[in-house]
Amino acid sequence: MKRREFLGLLGGAALVGPQAAAQTAGRIYHLGTIQPAVPLAEGSPFGKILVKALADRGYVLGQNLTFDSRGAMGDIAKLPSLLTELKARNVDVLVGVGYASARVAKETGIPTVIAWGVGDPVETKLIESLAHPAGNLTGISDVASELTTKRLQLLREISPKLQKVAMLWNKDDLGMTLRYQASAKVAQDTGITVQALGVREPADFNEALSLMNADPPDAILMVADALTVLNRKRIFEFAAAKRLPAIYEYDFLVRDGGLMSYGPDLTESLERTAALVDRIFKGAIPAELPVEQPIVFELIINLKTAKALGLMIPPSLLQRADQVIE
Repeated sequence: MKRREFLGLLGGAALVGPQAAAQTAGRIYHLGTIQPAVPLAEGSPFGKILVKALADRGYVLGQNLTFDSRGAMGDIAKLPSLLTELKARNVDVLVGVGYASARVAKETGIPTVIAWGVGDPVETKLIESLAHPAGNLTGISDVASELTTKRLQLLREISPKLQKVAMLWNKDDLGMTLRYQASAKVAQDTGITVQALGVREPADFNEALSLMNADPPDAILMVADALTVLNRKRIFEFAAAKRLPAIYEYDFLVRDGGLMSYGPDLTESLERTAALVDRIFKGAIPAELPVEQPIVFELIINLKTAKALGLMIPPSLLQRADQVIE
């Protein structure tokens, strides 16, 4: 099943189709990508989406576009050196994922479009305002409070007696810490107790899992960044062993074995990212490109995982899902 739900309006530049104006004759456009986790390479699932969206706008690999990708594989201390490499490659624009990438990219001065995962860029002081970034960053922002309300509602549909939610997040990532805080406030305002499980490195997951084992929550909400995503299998396995419902922020975590996700459609976010890259290639500066907010959200349910957990997904919830993985 597939359905797109539009919530809110574009915070700035509208999503556009292929550009009418021709690319500058003979010019080669250089794009770099940076991730705290695995590289957003041209052959990766998300890299392919970005490359296609750029091709639709006239930028074709091997003709007038080059594509350099770097990923820190969870070690954000490597980001400065990786960005130095990209700067030496004379990239015209960077596409980044996550707050850590954005923070370091800001220091390079290279025009940068953040595709997702940056959190609230105003609260983290990456930009001055959504309408007027006033620096070298633009891209897609976050709507954590609104999404948490929906995610908790979805968990309650599966588990009506929900009283306590374990929330995992990376304490060393300011963007994700603020996202956790916004999520925790929403939960507490609705009478749900939050079991706060902040982690800083892979070894910290041992303690987080031990705490949940000693004081079991009714459900899990994982705030996604490089650290939690790279250790997602441990959360999947714990939820399976304890038969706990868990909800995630992005659909790829459900395709990989998680139970359920509600969050921005990353394909749509990457298409809008490509539209912003196109505008910068054509001479726009990030400071004048308003930071946008997600407008397309999807509910994905992994029915195979639900069956393994012994959970009954209400038929009304399955009917509302954008995709059910069987």
